[in-house]
Amino acid sequence: QVQLVESGGGLVQAGGSLRLSCVASGSILSDHAMGWYRQAPGKQRELVAVTGGGIATIYADSVKGRFTISRDNAKNTVSLQMNSLKPEDTAGYYCRAWRGAITYWGQGTQVTVSS
Repeated sequence: QVQLVESGGGLVQAGGSLRLSCVASGSILSDHAMGWYRQAPGKQRELVAVTGGGIATIYADSVKGRFTISRDNAKNTVSLQMNSLKPEDTAGYYCRAWRGAITYWGQGTQVTVSS
């Protein structure tokens, strides 16, 4: 059984930075893609950044140049460095790992950016 546990969310002022981390327990192999999604109240969950598993690293246009995704396969972790945060980045951030039709989600971590 695979579990994903996120950490690093919190409250930050606009222009600040946060670093999210996701640790995978169980059998997450390097051929799994991993990434971050977010969901704001009343909105659909959207892709933030994904990497690995044979796919190119992809960023949402809204975070390009501000967020950086990184992965450590030896530690089964994926991180998201978020700089120059904006109030519109406020959302629950969710870690996802998947391979083919099998996908795993974490419980999420809240990021709140005050203006």
